[in-house]
Amino acid sequence: MTDPTTIRLPADLLPGDGRFGSGPSKVRPDALAALAAHGRAYMGTSHRRDGVRSVVRRVREGLATLFGLPDGYEVLLGNGGSTAFWDALAFGMVEARSAHLVIGEFSAKFAAVTRGAPFLADPLVVEHPPGTVGALAADPSVDCYALVHNETSTGAMTEIVRPGPGIVAVDATSAAGGLRVDPAEFDVYYFAPQKAFAGDGGLWLACCSPAAVERIERVAASGRWVPPSLDLAIALENSRLDQTYNTPALATIFLLADTVEWMLDQGGLEWAAGRCDRSAGILYGWAEARDFAMPFVTDPTARSHVNATIDFEGVDGEALCTALRANGIVDVEPYRKLGRNQLRIALFPAIEPDDVATLTRALDHLVDALR
Repeated sequence: MTDPTTIRLPADLLPGDGRFGSGPSKVRPDALAALAAHGRAYMGTSHRRDGVRSVVRRVREGLATLFGLPDGYEVLLGNGGSTAFWDALAFGMVEARSAHLVIGEFSAKFAAVTRGAPFLADPLVVEHPPGTVGALAADPSVDCYALVHNETSTGAMTEIVRPGPGIVAVDATSAAGGLRVDPAEFDVYYFAPQKAFAGDGGLWLACCSPAAVERIERVAASGRWVPPSLDLAIALENSRLDQTYNTPALATIFLLADTVEWMLDQGGLEWAAGRCDRSAGILYGWAEARDFAMPFVTDPTARSHVNATIDFEGVDGEALCTALRANGIVDVEPYRKLGRNQLRIALFPAIEPDDVATLTRALDHLVDALR
């Protein structure tokens, strides 16, 4: 086989930006330039002073506008990313028992958190094979339903619909900002900024309904012990002051604010989701027209529009990734635990649809060279 590191793509097959990672994702050059321009006055200053709190305020107000949050909904934030927020939900949102839709690695992890919590009943877990989706049904023993909007490990997306009475907590880590959602269908819509929001990691954000806020306050008043760094009541108190309980990464907050405002300036969530739709149409259409590639998710309605998984036959996916990386096209490797001969390609709003089209032509070239 041809050494994939020696293949050089023609200039017209090189995307304008070769970053297609599903997280951390491509950071917009304009956002980096804005950080560089304002960083001297912003970085290295107190997160409890207005120079930073005003940027947090921009984030909270911008997200409320982007998602069309009704009156009474609040945007909370804290340190640790979505992984830490699973722990916070177990401590401060689930009263007795949760139900989990599991369609891949990340949705399974939150179920494992509540299963391990000694103060909660064993969760109800409805699991579907990777690459497929499903739904939860109402259950009177459940007070918190855990849904996932986009399973990052498999490239499968779901429609967010309330299963029944109780808090509905939606893991939107790779979906928020790239997929449409109706706030009436959730109580907690949580995510991190290093995916569709083209920022950096280390922060969690949660759009919370009045019912979710009431649940936070009720659990806090129940006397349940909660580590302060995972205490949602403390996060609520601090978020209302446009700050976090402990020191955040200021660059992360700045990049997030810049991207949220960029999305709003372009037309809001509908514009961002439409941009992802366009990229998804390009990539899936290409795969379906090839004899060596096919979408891993067989149901077209469940194929993610923010990160796509494409299976390959007759060509080594690892060799394709190596050849792409040698040409500056990076981070399209499959999710390691899925163990498939595939590529995983981000389609987030910051990624130019034209670059996705160029990537497909580059793949055609490389497949011919490697087969």
